[in-house]
Amino acid sequence: MKELLKIDRKALESINRFLLSDDNAVIEDLVRIVEKHGGPRAINAAAAENGKLEKLMEKVRAGNPRYADDLEWLIEQRDGRKFISIEDFRREAGAPARLKDDSYQVTLEISALQYFPWLISQARQAVSRGELMPSRFIRVRAMKEQEEDGDLPAVAAGMKILGSSWVESLDTRGTDGSNVHLGGPDTITGYFGGVGQPNDHPYRWLEEYLHYYTAYGVKQVLNLNGGTVLVGYLLHKLGIDMEFKISVFMGNDNPFNILWTLLTAKLFAREDGSTSLIGFNLANSVNNWTIERASRVRAALGFEDKVRFEHHITETWKSIVRQPYDKLPELVEIAQKVRNISAKHEGGVPSVEQTREHPSDILDYFMARSDVESRGLMPAMERNYLDKHESVQRTARTLLAAGVPVLAAPSLHHCAGA
Repeated sequence: MKELLKIDRKALESINRFLLSDDNAVIEDLVRIVEKHGGPRAINAAAAENGKLEKLMEKVRAGNPRYADDLEWLIEQRDGRKFISIEDFRREAGAPARLKDDSYQVTLEISALQYFPWLISQARQAVSRGELMPSRFIRVRAMKEQEEDGDLPAVAAGMKILGSSWVESLDTRGTDGSNVHLGGPDTITGYFGGVGQPNDHPYRWLEEYLHYYTAYGVKQVLNLNGGTVLVGYLLHKLGIDMEFKISVFMGNDNPFNILWTLLTAKLFAREDGSTSLIGFNLANSVNNWTIERASRVRAALGFEDKVRFEHHITETWKSIVRQPYDKLPELVEIAQKVRNISAKHEGGVPSVEQTREHPSDILDYFMARSDVESRGLMPAMERNYLDKHESVQRTARTLLAAGVPVLAAPSLHHCAGA
């Protein structure tokens, strides 16, 4: 009976005819925007040049010299090997002499790094306490705002120093007023399923991406709408070396959802098998049964080492899930069976969060900096972020004690003797 599911060659041919047709306004407008920016080769070259650490440091020195001093300090700590070695951390965590091989390495991920000074506070704590810095950072801050106050180039430079990957969230999303019928939290149900980039907004999203990619080397961005996900696939197919991760808000919560996502990635993969989809958050409701089946789909399509499953281990205390939410026990089990997983920490350990006067809140991500400062919330929100950092340490120690390796900031946590 499964033979009936085979995709007909004529169906694929009709898709190709549509994509290549001159009478195709949907694709033609996308190509026109890419050509306006100089074409894929020029776009990639500008991103590579402006994403260099020295170029980013020039921007930081010109816009916010104090941040430049912080970055120089970070470089000194890195070069002076002030961060704990991965061997020493493993030993202190009680890891067995032999761990699973590095293909099972769990990426340590934190969200959301809203302000550059938090990164420095986190690094100072890591140095003083012998803690690991994450190898992956997610950001959900307004792009225009952080470009204006100097956070954007400073964070980008910081990531270069750490050797970590990071993801930015473009302003062209539902909260930018693109959907005239949606407002703030009082209309939150209207955003279900990634709604919020209607009509011509995928083209605006593309324009915004190309600006930050070419001006700052911002390569990876958050994606939460089916239309902009497809734009991301098409850009990569055209030759632009962009990458994106799919947000938890898109709702991939079962094996068929995941199959749908990966099938499209496969259709528009390059000849070398690469895709712009570098990871995606499964919905908070997924269990290990779904992750195991999803991993089989991913492997069958050739994406096991290319597409990371980014799994929420903790969540903000308020405004997103029922608490207490803690997936660490499930992670320890699944990480010994499924490769290429990241452990995402969106909240502190639940037992700590509930004691905070201002526990973490997903809605804080969307506050303007001026509002945060006028309400005196910056110290509390930095405390929330450092609580998330603490939950990263808990996860790292627990995984290592179970024999599962972890990936921390690659340029900071050297191998002893190397």
